[in-house]
Amino acid sequence: METNSNPIDCSIVASVYNEEAGIQLFYNALSEAMQSLKISYEIIFVNDGSRDNSLQFLQQFARTDKAMRVIDFSRNFGHEAAMLAGVDHAKGNAIICMDSDLQHPPALIAEMLQKHAEGFDVVNMVRTDRKDSSMLHKMRSKLFYKFMNGISSVKLAENASDFFLISRKVSSILRSDFRERTRFLRGIIQLVGFNKTTIAYVAPPRIAGESHYSFMKLLKLSFTAVSSFSNVPLRLGIFVGLLFIGVSVALIVYSIVMWLLGETIPGYTTLITFMSAFAGIQLFITGLIGQYMSYIFDEIKGRPIYIVNEIIE
Repeated sequence: METNSNPIDCSIVASVYNEEAGIQLFYNALSEAMQSLKISYEIIFVNDGSRDNSLQFLQQFARTDKAMRVIDFSRNFGHEAAMLAGVDHAKGNAIICMDSDLQHPPALIAEMLQKHAEGFDVVNMVRTDRKDSSMLHKMRSKLFYKFMNGISSVKLAENASDFFLISRKVSSILRSDFRERTRFLRGIIQLVGFNKTTIAYVAPPRIAGESHYSFMKLLKLSFTAVSSFSNVPLRLGIFVGLLFIGVSVALIVYSIVMWLLGETIPGYTTLITFMSAFAGIQLFITGLIGQYMSYIFDEIKGRPIYIVNEIIE
C-alpha cells in the first residue's frame, strides 16, 4: 500500500486493545508532547477489536482532533497486525510505533525525532528497567534475547521494545515486502539494515488495567520470533539423533562385550528410561516441525493480515 504523496513530518501509531481505563490519559500526554514539537504530525490509533469502550473514546477524540485517525479492525488480529496496519496507513516521513498504556513515554518522541534528523532510519527504544516488572519477567526477557542472538544471524538489540521509529524508506519496504502472516516486527526493523541507533529508557508502570500478555501469549510470541529468524530448531532433530546414535552404539558394544564374557546384562530400568526419553524427544521435535508447517500453511492460504472495519477521521 502506498501512502499520500504529500507526507507530513511524523506519524504516531498506537495500538489499542481494551484500554478504556487509561486511553484518555495517554491521548492527553501524547497530544501535549506532539503540540510542543511545532511540527506537522498525525496520530493513528488502531483499535484491535477492543471489547470495552475504547472505540467510543477514540471516536470522541477523532471528532475534535483533525490530526487524528482511527483504524477500527473487524476483530482482534493481534498487536503485530495493529502496528503494521498503522504503518500501512501512515503518511509521515518518520513513523513512531508505541503502546497506549504510557509505558512508552511520549516525552521521548522529541529525542527519537532528533536521531532521525541526524540521519538514522531506525531508532530502537531499549528498556533498561521496567517499574512494574518482576525479577522473573526481567530474567525471562534477558534469556530470550540471549537465546535469540545465539541462534539467529540477525542480532537484536537486547530489551528492544515495540516502541521504535522508522523512516519513510523503511516503512516503504514494510509495505511492499515482509508481509508474512507470522511476524516479529521489532526484529524485522533490525533485519532490513540501514542506519540504526538505540535510545535507553525506563518503562514506567501501566497507567491503568493489566498487561494483555499472559504467559502463554508471551510463549507464543517467543516461538514466533524464533521461527521467523532461525531454522535452528529444525536442526535439533539431527543433533539429538546423532547423540542417540552414539549412545545406542555404546550400549550395543557394551551388550556384546557382556555377552561374550558370559555376564548377565542388567539394564531393564536403563532401557525403559532410554526409550522413554527417546520417545519424548521424538514427539517434541515432531511438534516443532508441525509448528513450522502451520506457519507455512498460513502463508500458503494468503489470508489478509488484518481487516479494517472503518477508518474514522
